[in-house]
Amino acid sequence: MGLFGAYYVMRSFNFLAGCPKAISFVFCFDAMDFLQPSRVSGHRSRPEETHLSPVTAFPRNPSRNLGDRFIPVRGAMDFDIARFLLRFDDHRREHMLLSPSQEAYRKQLASIVLKDHTSLENNCRILKFNERPEKRNLDPILPSNEDLHPVPNKKQRLLRHIPQTADRTLDAPDLVDDYYLNLLDWSSANIVAIALDRILYLWNATNHSIEELTEVKEDDGPITSVSWAPDGLHIAVGLNNSEVQVWDSLKLKKVRSLRGHSARVGSLSWNGSILSTGGRDGKIFNHDVRINNHILSQLDAHEQEVCGLKWSSSGKQLASGGNDNLLYIWDAGIHSGQYLHRLDAHAAAVKALAWCPYQSNLLASGGGTADRCIKFWNTRTGTLLNSIDTNSQVCSLQWNRHEKELLSSHGYSENQLILWKFPSMTKTAEITGHSARVLHLAQSPDGFTVASAAADETLRFWQVFGSPESTNVSRRSTKKGEPGFALSSYATIR
Repeated sequence: MGLFGAYYVMRSFNFLAGCPKAISFVFCFDAMDFLQPSRVSGHRSRPEETHLSPVTAFPRNPSRNLGDRFIPVRGAMDFDIARFLLRFDDHRREHMLLSPSQEAYRKQLASIVLKDHTSLENNCRILKFNERPEKRNLDPILPSNEDLHPVPNKKQRLLRHIPQTADRTLDAPDLVDDYYLNLLDWSSANIVAIALDRILYLWNATNHSIEELTEVKEDDGPITSVSWAPDGLHIAVGLNNSEVQVWDSLKLKKVRSLRGHSARVGSLSWNGSILSTGGRDGKIFNHDVRINNHILSQLDAHEQEVCGLKWSSSGKQLASGGNDNLLYIWDAGIHSGQYLHRLDAHAAAVKALAWCPYQSNLLASGGGTADRCIKFWNTRTGTLLNSIDTNSQVCSLQWNRHEKELLSSHGYSENQLILWKFPSMTKTAEITGHSARVLHLAQSPDGFTVASAAADETLRFWQVFGSPESTNVSRRSTKKGEPGFALSSYATIR
């Protein structure tokens, strides 16, 4: 090899041994070949020589590539930092006499200057052979091309109490035990409407007063559906005799009577001044309550009773579920009566419908006893995104407007409420306060309290979605009896 070659190799290994912060250098030549005397200029090996040097005594592994095969990525490297690390003399630093405070200052200064390249005490790589991979969208529910309306950005609470007992319980005698009806709604003016047989009651959640809005005749009843208008003043009432009435809740006066169905009207949904009604005759009518000829369009697709009806918050799409196990999506811009999507993944009646408040094209639907599933749909494409078997009849669904959560109420066989974390759909809590199937859910205007009405003839209020941040102090010290406040009172609607 010669003195120069030996000096070069020894100098190289000494350099590497003194630079533990750098990664291993890859020589552009084969170390084995370099040490063989046959490659040294002016020397020829004799063919008859049979002795081997310690270096060549072991055969090479043909699968091991000792050549230069790694190409660093220039875009992923900082050459100024790499040059500094190469020129930094570890031996000189070891002989520097620094006090503990000076050493701490040096480390802090190095971490500030180097920033995300880390300090000298960490294994900072001079050469980088790959860039950081791009972040993947791990959300299994929401498509990446959807326009999200994010949940209000607020400080995350580490712990949140999920109540296992109702904050308030009201007796609701004569509540009709019928899965296909919709007998509970909560207005934007904080008024709870509940139909008990032939009588519609209004319970003021602010001052806890109770008013009887109307009692229908025995031949016309019972009341089969109720739905508040967006103004919080007018309420639509569906009857067993196929009539739909619109009432003024302040004047306690009926202002409109809408006809069109030939059987009971079990589902109602507002879209501004447009009221959509679904009946046992399988028909859906869109009424403009401001004009005399109120029927704007008729939607004929369901073969059995329409038991679920919900307009999206944008007012662009209408979802309808029926006892024929079908879910239809209707576009408000299509006036021909033709549906946008026909979805047949459920194996039982589809009553529970809920549009996501922060994703305009995401719909949750729940099936009856033979189905027991909550399904999530992209209503723009008609794609089934996810399906969760709840092991019991799904009666109603409510989204949490403050967190990514979904609340479901159930019938046979568990009769419970379940709070789900979205989109993982892991159970956050199970609430088992009712003794019979929980037929209806309604949410307060502030989005923190949920009312549930069940076949056990009780109306219960749960502060399941948290409490306003402005009242982090004990809410028990404020007004008693207000919905969402801790109270174990038991009263009656009547």
